[in-house]
Amino acid sequence: MRTTIAISHLVSLFLAGLFFLLCDGAIASTRRWDTMLIVTHTTGFRHASIEAGAAALAKMAAEEGMNVEFTADPARFDMPLDQVKVIALVSTTTRRNKPETEWLTGARREALKAFVHRGGGVLAVHGAADAHYGWDWYGKMIGARFARHPKGTPTGTLRRASVRHPSLKHLPREFSHVDEWYWFSDFDPKLRPLLWLMPASIGAAQTAPQPVSWAHIFEGGRVFYTALGHTQDAWADPKVLQHVKGGLRWAAGRGTSR
Repeated sequence: MRTTIAISHLVSLFLAGLFFLLCDGAIASTRRWDTMLIVTHTTGFRHASIEAGAAALAKMAAEEGMNVEFTADPARFDMPLDQVKVIALVSTTTRRNKPETEWLTGARREALKAFVHRGGGVLAVHGAADAHYGWDWYGKMIGARFARHPKGTPTGTLRRASVRHPSLKHLPREFSHVDEWYWFSDFDPKLRPLLWLMPASIGAAQTAPQPVSWAHIFEGGRVFYTALGHTQDAWADPKVLQHVKGGLRWAAGRGTSR
């Protein structure tokens, strides 16, 4: 059952401390416009994997020589984003039928749009597609909206697309993975998915492959989305980590495909 959990600033402090521990005290890059802002705020269902995902993303960014900033406070979007290269939305949910839970509103919407329009990158994870149903632009930016998911976290078969993309570079053509599998609505037909779920592998009656990940240039910005990452264990899976790190590199403009 989905529940709403209030998030305090202690989450940001915890994640920041964990990041520096994982990076063994390494000093982050000080180059201008080379920060990844990792957002973990939720007003809808809060995934238990958010902290593990944020820590993994921070480690990836540090390995790429990027600064890292954590926030669990939506008011961060009231502040300048001029130092930010990539915004990571880590299962940042709102509630579908409760517009008052949407936290990217007013000037914050304009700030995110301006960030994308100047070529910023967005790395959106899992529940980031389950958010801001009252903002049409957000759904188009992500590329689709969460519609439903089958019960539980069954083992599914994933198949990579026959395209070149950094997020696929180290993945086999087909592999098994345990996750919560999303079905989507309002999927942009112009998108070319990077990963597909084979529904029969989880016992679904539907036979058509379901999109799991994609990337697109949207209004000048680079947006990468993956539906993987519901479980904490996913963030210790080398395949998932390689997939997401490739997506990060692409969103930061360090991958040339797409």
